[in-house]
Amino acid sequence: MSATLPQEKLQDAFLDKQTIIDAVDDSIQAVSQLKRPHALLFIETAANLIAKCFQSGHKVIIAGNGGSLCDANHFAEELTGFFRKFRPALPVISISESAHITCTANDLGFEWIFARGVEAHGKPNDVFIGLTTSGNSPNIVKAIEVAQSRGLHTIAFLGKDGGKLKGVADLELIIENFETSDRIQEAHMAAMHIIIQMIEQQLFPSIR
Repeated sequence: MSATLPQEKLQDAFLDKQTIIDAVDDSIQAVSQLKRPHALLFIETAANLIAKCFQSGHKVIIAGNGGSLCDANHFAEELTGFFRKFRPALPVISISESAHITCTANDLGFEWIFARGVEAHGKPNDVFIGLTTSGNSPNIVKAIEVAQSRGLHTIAFLGKDGGKLKGVADLELIIENFETSDRIQEAHMAAMHIIIQMIEQQLFPSIR
């Protein structure tokens, strides 16, 4: 048997509608930062860079922690699978395999989990994308350092004030004025979806 709340109690549970409205407004405010000139330029340039990477036979490697790891996996599957319409698969690796992560963290330290993935898979002119809402995640910082040393292009999705990675990657997007990761990640995901859309338009114009 499934339990249901009486209608009057269900209404009481949602009396604080202003909290919901405020949360929606915050989410809109975060995503609306993507309309700023520097964010528009970031999206355009990142899409062009990744499209050219694929056109030249190279790949994308992406990484993040926690919710950003979920975003990295989502970005990867939209390209290895497909986004809106069927088209050829595109090569993206999300560094998320549990045996690799636990082996590396146990033997070298958690800050190495993504850098070792870059060492294993990265080639010159590949693209590495790092997601960190603080800009300070040690494992993303180290991964970008290793990626740059190996000749990969680097893209950083950041938040708050950009942290240690501000100004480090070849391209960066900073979602400002939010202290919690959720709103930042929502804006990051919106940007990634738009980047995927623009990549598909460049590589597969017939599916538009």
